[in-house]
Formats: sequence, C-alpha cells, structure tokens
Amino acid sequence: MIQAIGLTSTPRKELPPAVDDVSFEARPGRVTALLGAPGAGKTTTLRLMLELQRGRGITYFRGRPLHRIAHPSREAGVLLSEVPGHPARTIRGQLGMVCAAVGVPIRRVDEVIEVVGLVSLCDERLGTLSRGMDRRLGLACALLSDPHALVLDDPAGGLSVAEGRWLHEILRAHAAHGGTVLFSTDDPKEAARTADRVITLEGGRLVADQEAADFARTRLRPRVAVRSPHAARLGALLAKEARAAQRSVEVVREDGNRLSVYGSTCADIGETAFRHGILVHQLADETGDMGPRATLPAEGLASATVVASALLTSASATSTLTDDAPTQDALTDDASTQDAPATDEPATAVAATGAHTPDEPGPTAESRIRAAASPGARDLPQLPPPIAVRQAPSPLRPLRYELRRATGVGTGYLTSITVLVSSALLSVLLARIGHTPQPRLLAAWPRDCPLPPAALGAGLLGALAFGEEFRHPALAADRGTVPRRLGLLAAKLLVASVTALALAVLTVGCDLEMLYLVYGRDLAGVPADWLSLSASWIGLTVGCAWAGVLAAGIFRSTTAGLAAVLAVPVVVVPLVQKTLTGPSVRKAAGFSERLRELLLMQWPFGGARYIAAGARLVAQPVGSALMLSLTALLCAYLLTTLRSRVR
Repeated sequence: MIQAIGLTSTPRKELPPAVDDVSFEARPGRVTALLGAPGAGKTTTLRLMLELQRGRGITYFRGRPLHRIAHPSREAGVLLSEVPGHPARTIRGQLGMVCAAVGVPIRRVDEVIEVVGLVSLCDERLGTLSRGMDRRLGLACALLSDPHALVLDDPAGGLSVAEGRWLHEILRAHAAHGGTVLFSTDDPKEAARTADRVITLEGGRLVADQEAADFARTRLRPRVAVRSPHAARLGALLAKEARAAQRSVEVVREDGNRLSVYGSTCADIGETAFRHGILVHQLADETGDMGPRATLPAEGLASATVVASALLTSASATSTLTDDAPTQDALTDDASTQDAPATDEPATAVAATGAHTPDEPGPTAESRIRAAASPGARDLPQLPPPIAVRQAPSPLRPLRYELRRATGVGTGYLTSITVLVSSALLSVLLARIGHTPQPRLLAAWPRDCPLPPAALGAGLLGALAFGEEFRHPALAADRGTVPRRLGLLAAKLLVASVTALALAVLTVGCDLEMLYLVYGRDLAGVPADWLSLSASWIGLTVGCAWAGVLAAGIFRSTTAGLAAVLAVPVVVVPLVQKTLTGPSVRKAAGFSERLRELLLMQWPFGGARYIAAGARLVAQPVGSALMLSLTALLCAYLLTTLRSRVR
C-alpha cells in the first residue's frame, strides 16, 4: 500500500506551490491513476512521494517511508522519464548494469526481457530504439528488482494504441499478483478504462478520489460530435425541437463549425439536419470530458475534513519516531478509520484536507504556516513533516557495475587501439629522426610533448569513467546525477588502474615489435635499468588514469578530467622543477636507513632497496607533480562528498 499524506511542494518566490496538501492512497492489488491536465502537479506529486525534491508531507510504502528502507529499488520501481543510457550500449548491457546496481543476479535480465517483449531486440543499441521500445526498456528497469509497487509518470505518453494497451495489461498483471500500481496520465478516458481508482488533481490540489465506475459516471458523458458549415442554425433547431419534445438536450458550440450535443443520438440529429436541408460533414458518437470540477460533488466534504485531520495527526506522530516503522495493526486501524464514514455516496475527495468548495480554494501552504505560528494554533492539525531529498543510492556491487559499464561500450576499445597505433608510429618516427634516448623511444615520448600517447589514453579512459556517468546517469536516472560514494570511487580507480597497466604493457610491447620489424635488433634491446624504468612508466600511466577519474568526478565532465591530466605536466611540473632546482642546504641521503631505524625492524627481501627506489621516483619532478595533483584531487573529491552528505 502507498499512503501519501499532506504532500506540499516548496513555493518559489511569490508563486503558489505546484502541489498543495495532497493526500491519497493506492491499495495493493489495484491500479490507481493520478489524473490531471498538464501543469496540474502530477509529476511534482510523484517526485515528492519518492523524496526527489524538497517539500512537506510523508509517503508510506507498506508502512515505511523510502528513506527508512534499506533498498528502495526493491520496494518501488520507478519510471519518471526516458532511460538515460549510453546510445551505443545494448539493451542487455544496460539491464546488466542496473542488475549490478540493485544487487540482483544477472539471470534476472533474461526474465525481464521476456516479460516486456524485447527478446528479439536485446542486442539493439539504445540510440536506435523507438518511443515504444524505450518505454518497454524503462518498464524492464523498473521491474528488474521485482518491486512491490510501481510508480510511473505518464507511461503511455506518445505510444500507439496497441502499445498503450499492452503496457496497461502489464500493469494490470502486476496488480493481479498483489502489487501496487500508481501511474499518472492526462487522459480521463485512459484513466477510466485502465484504472480501478482515479485521483484527480487540478492546480496542485486534490479535487476527487473515486472508483473508476463513479469517475466515468460523473465526468465522462456520451455525446455526438457534429461538423457543419451551418452549425449555428443546426444548434438552434436542435434546441428548439428538444424544448418542444420536453427532452434534456444540451448543445455546446465549440471552435469553428463544430457542435457537441449531449442527450441526443446520431439518428435524431441526422434526421433534423435532413428535414431542414442542412449539410453535415461529420456525425459521430464520442465520450465527452466534463472537466475535473464535474467529479467533485458537494456531499462528503465534512467527513473528508475529519479523515484528513486524523491522517495528518497520525503522520506527525509517526514522523517523531526513530527507525521504528508502523506495525501492521496500526496500518489496519488507519485503513478502518478512513473507511469509517458510512455513506451511500462514492468515495469522492476522501483525502482532501480542507473543507472548501471547488469555486473557493482552501488555504495555501503559506497561510497554513502562518496559522500554525499564531497563538490559536493548538486547535489546528500539525503541519506534515518536511521532505528532505533522498540521496542517490550507491550500486550494491560497484566493481561488477563498473566492469559492465566499461566493457559495454566500444569507446574504451577504440581509445586503446588508437593509442597503440599512434604510439607505434611515433616510436618509428622518433627512431628515424634520432637523438631520442631508448627509454623515451620505447614509450614514444618526444621531449616536446607533455605526455606520451599511453598516458594520455589512460587519462582519457579514466575521465570517461565518471564523465559518461554524468552524461548518461544510469545509477540515478530519476534525478540526473551520480552518487559520490567511496565504494563506487574505489571500483572506478581499480578498473582504471588495471586498464592503465594493460595499456602501458601493450604500448611498450607494440613499440618494441615495431622497432624490431623496421630497424632490426639495434633498437629493440632492453635497457639495463629496466626495473626502475618500468616502475616509473607504470606509475605515470596509472597516475594519469587516477587524475582523470578524480577530476571528472569533481567537475562532472570528461573534458575537465582530461584537462586535469594535461595540467600536471604543463602547469604543476614546471612549478615543482622550479622548487626543486632552487638553493638547498640539506640532502635526503640515507633516507631508507633512517626509515628502517624508525620502524625498528629489518626490511625483508631487500625491501630497503625498493623503498629507496620509490622515494627517488617520487622525488622526480613528474612524480612529485603527479603525487601532489592526486592528493589535491582526492581531497577535493572527499570534500565535495562530505558537503553533499551534509546538505
């Protein structure tokens, strides 16, 4: 069951709130439609329910708000917009990423693909999907964790009649298995045809809460659509004949030459037009929408106020609890309290929280706040608790998620191939020109270039790790951002390290092979100090990859990540060189021996030699600049993470 109580959005400046004091229920085993014209507050209501924007109110999903549920995706499947996946990723790859994010086994992908009818399209790329197929994929993402409730924002918008019928059959099947379905729509006919209960919003206020049959009877009326070049004359004749026959017929003149006739039939209107020689271009039966005001009768408003006050009081009391959720007995008592008023009228506007007529809107959020602050506020119900924006969840299996993200798109493979080819050609060109030391020749690193191709490629791949996340936020599609969690950062750094290490080894191997093929064994030898050179080479590529990951995570852009990688040799290295080449009266000779004395232990396996080599590596200008840059970027990332959590 979904219980929304007192949902009120935060007003902007002098504008009224988009949603003002909306309360309703969506029961399990039933399909509930949230109906309203564009701008009525449907999307804002859903976002307040899901704690995606600030406001007031509280929403219970089976007795608990979402921020008190350990895994919200397993309680509520959400579809608020199009699936923001990478256009080059396949449907199976996208669902595999979501599986790792929500912590379900990969076999669930095949089950969901079969349910939504995408078996034949599972290898299609997201950029080629039509509107209907994209909606199927979004529904598959919502069903992936097998949630109890489905919350969908205009799921049938832009779909054909057949696709819309299929979608509502899926929703009906989910409700038949005991699930709760809540979807928004602006089509009253669709709501009456597919839902069990219809909740109507107008101007951000709840104006009706009805069963589908009552909604269809009070709001949808059969009518005859007539088009004629003599519409005014035909309308007058129909009204005259209705008065003569004492029949209740309503003729509404619409735009142009169109009439809407209520209380008559096509046969009667056609006979009248024929007798008077009036040309008719269209004569068809339709179902007319009487507007949201037609669904709100005058009865039951007093009982609605009593029920809303009870709901609001219980919500305020529940919000003062710590982590204890309401028991099932309490929920049953609340449900029986709401059904207490025994009347023969349909359950219209049961959740409305003000006893006001449709022509006289009730108090706004600002007036209720001022009233609560007044001396006589003790007699008024308490305000609903504030809604804090719920943080985006971190993937439950971050390493598996990052591996599927990195291997699911061809960008990484294309970048690696480009780096290997350009590095091999550059090394051959440098060998032909001459005057290049062999270590730089193997790395294809000219003296005038800030970084070799392998380091640039590793930095670009690291920047893409976070840059693609912010451009196509698969982890938090409903809020368009990426969670800054340390587990996700560690997974990205680990995958970037392995990728950079492989790229560094393959680059040196390809360069050696090309030099051997072109110039023979003279330039294909291994340097004598290959161990220290290898450590420096691996440290450079891995450091560039980490700098790209951290900078892209801070500035939310691939371009910013790559710029940070280039800034290390262009900006930071000259500053470090200037500092190190200055006058010095002290030397760091004997660093490893003093470190061993400090730790009071013998370094095993010649560890002192490796410590000294590492210290010399860091003492180099490039190594020092890279270490300083990584330290600054890591501190900035941690600072932004803590700042977002504090907010």
